[in-house]
Amino acid sequence: MKAVYSDVIQFRGSHYDFGYWQGKKLSDSFILPNRRKQWEKQYKRHFIVDVNQVKQALVTFAPEIWAEIQGLADGLHYDIETAIREFGGYYLEYGQSGCSVFTSSDYMMRNYDNAPASYEGRFVLFQPTDGGYATIGPSMQITGRTDGMNEKGLAMGYNFTNRIGSNDGFVCNMIGRIILQTCATIEEAVTLLKNIPHRHAFSYIMLDQSGDSVIVEASSRQVKARKGHICTNHFEQLREENRYRLDDSLKREKALKKGQVHVTDSYSAFRLLNHSEHGVYSNKYGAWAGTLHTAGYFPKDMSVWFALGGDRKPVILPFNDWLEGHDFPIKQIKGKIDSKELFVNMVEID
Repeated sequence: MKAVYSDVIQFRGSHYDFGYWQGKKLSDSFILPNRRKQWEKQYKRHFIVDVNQVKQALVTFAPEIWAEIQGLADGLHYDIETAIREFGGYYLEYGQSGCSVFTSSDYMMRNYDNAPASYEGRFVLFQPTDGGYATIGPSMQITGRTDGMNEKGLAMGYNFTNRIGSNDGFVCNMIGRIILQTCATIEEAVTLLKNIPHRHAFSYIMLDQSGDSVIVEASSRQVKARKGHICTNHFEQLREENRYRLDDSLKREKALKKGQVHVTDSYSAFRLLNHSEHGVYSNKYGAWAGTLHTAGYFPKDMSVWFALGGDRKPVILPFNDWLEGHDFPIKQIKGKIDSKELFVNMVEID
């Protein structure tokens, strides 16, 4: 077992200032040089960006995030094309991850499954002063979010389905960030997902303070919404978009359905996803499908549970207190994973 950690990042201010502040912090971090080494062979083939096209897309859906990218560029002394390539979330490729989500009217429990070397180890709280909602959740590609909740009590997570047949559009983590940034309700999020360009096929699962949960199946070709409370890595409606092999996804879905009859409270729901004996938690780290974190989002009482690795007790974070101006004293969330790989924020990759 390897000890890992996620830094807790807290900021209140404008998007530009947040970007600039992050840029200064990242200049001393392993994250960007490590990620550049990982992406080196893909830059010319997959990371082509048209600055004006990406700017127009961001300004259309979340103009404040464009200001954050400008701040990152200035803080890191990047030209704007490099900043867009690394932080714009429009073209960058995404690994074939797992993931599982289970909801009730009170909570969303979510396993984020991927390779440790892809995980930034940044748990971010941001309260903007220049537009957009305050958010809490783990980052992906710095500006994106793997899952999270906003100040209106809208919680979001996404699950990978397929990358074949991709098209120009935003990748999942930026779409997740834009949902949290701009949407107060499920209805607003569904409308956004029907209008925003999608690069790959993903399910987006949302829960808000009404207690309703909706799963949106989205690809570059079509988008459909359905009510549901269990989601893994395949579509129920857009079946033609699914991968050929669905065994692991179907296995975790079956484990969730079997385990839900024993869920009596929020902690037993958290255990269903996080504890290895239930068959939902995964240790397939070498296949981009090991559970890196389990998160619980509670829209009604505005709190978040978070754990790194499996068989853990969650760290409980009262988001409502933070929104009132009380920073968390915790600087890192620590955990353990059964992998030789470490998070890219921890050590320099050879």
